[in-house]
Amino acid sequence: MDQLEEEILEPVSPTGQYLNSSVLSLSILGVLETEIPIDDSQTIPLLRDVFLPINSRFSSIMVGEKNGVKKWKKVEVNLKEHVNAPIFPEGMPLEYYDNCLSDYLSKLSVDLLPQNRPLWELHLFKYPTSDAAGTIIFKLHHALGDGYSLIGALLSCLQRMDDPRVPLTFPSRQSDSSSTKLQSKGNGVSSFFKSLIGVPSSFANTVMDFGSSLLKSSIIKDVESPLRSGHDGVEFQPMAMATMEFSLDHIKKIKNNLKVSMNDVIAGVILLGSRLYMQRERENSSNLNANALMLLNTRNLDGYKSVDEMVKPKSTMPWGNNFAFLHVSIPKLKASHLSDPLKFVYETQNTVKRKRNSAGVFLTSIMLDNLRKFRGPEVTSEYIRNTLINSSMTITNLIGPVEQMSLSDHPIKGLYFFVVNAPQSAEVTIMSYVGKVRLGIGVEKDFINPHKFKSCIAHAFDMVSKAAAVP
Repeated sequence: MDQLEEEILEPVSPTGQYLNSSVLSLSILGVLETEIPIDDSQTIPLLRDVFLPINSRFSSIMVGEKNGVKKWKKVEVNLKEHVNAPIFPEGMPLEYYDNCLSDYLSKLSVDLLPQNRPLWELHLFKYPTSDAAGTIIFKLHHALGDGYSLIGALLSCLQRMDDPRVPLTFPSRQSDSSSTKLQSKGNGVSSFFKSLIGVPSSFANTVMDFGSSLLKSSIIKDVESPLRSGHDGVEFQPMAMATMEFSLDHIKKIKNNLKVSMNDVIAGVILLGSRLYMQRERENSSNLNANALMLLNTRNLDGYKSVDEMVKPKSTMPWGNNFAFLHVSIPKLKASHLSDPLKFVYETQNTVKRKRNSAGVFLTSIMLDNLRKFRGPEVTSEYIRNTLINSSMTITNLIGPVEQMSLSDHPIKGLYFFVVNAPQSAEVTIMSYVGKVRLGIGVEKDFINPHKFKSCIAHAFDMVSKAAAVP
């Protein structure tokens, strides 16, 4: 019996333990908007035959051993316990159901997933809203995997709308700007000497970035501001949520005109919009010290691999949590930024590029691993919680397919996600899908107004578009 039990127990990754502890418990809400009303007759068979076989973690619970190490233990899954379909009055206006969905998502942002069953749920909102005929919400614990793994798993349940036999395709994640490509061209000798010249600079950046990250995760807190309440237990407060869309082609035009990456454009717009919101809510607060945590996927991915590929022992894009935080100081809003908002984009680009090119992230990973070995996963989890709570906001992005998808013959109109139960007052998530970029605005309810925040980001986008000469 002991041998059998040992065979069915798999170790939980260190990051999985950090993200599901007594001090930190993060989940992801993946939201699918359908073009037609939801028919839930195939829900249980789809979960049983398609979803559960994707990964054994979807039918496992996390158990602890005497030495403090946690493992995944396979269990019998009662699928009906994992499916929820809230009931509201029939025949109400769309605005009514918009509010119902908003309140329901807010409730999901507070509720923790039960630890005595597999760490996921499915919620079917079977009422029309201004955006969709129905809404499907997957809630998955972050310990199961990062956004790349979990969205990849969800996408494996969906099919390409125009031809289910053909696999989904994804936009390129080529991050080099035209200017970077031009600068990289040249003979090998020149490139070699340039790399030598860059070694001292890279070393200095690494030391500075690692030291700065260490201080900001342990001692230095962002000041309280319109973006950061500083409330104790903010992760247990409900979130208010809103979404907004931008045209992918429009962003590409800005990118090409500025010779930067698409991520540079989007990050610059979000941070500029954040500063505009701060100034709008409290005069002179746009110059307060504030930091954003940007999640960096450490796979260097270009589209999603199949689930079979991700779970292979030596996969180049493995399943699990493979990400790191970049501390990015939100540029202070100067008069020159208002007259030339492109400076804000370039300043953000330079900061992110410098941090990505240093080894600060690598050193932080080594430090966390040693902290886990000598102090235990709970202490490491507390360190990560402090990293989140000491900063003002988090920005994270995922890429979605180019083609429209369907789930059990339900055409998917929209796709977005949120990270919930994080000890922060503000987050912005980014998801591309069928020529659109969808931003999810998740903020501490009754502290930040998500619609005002959204309008400031929209204004920042208009400012950057105009300055970049993109109509």
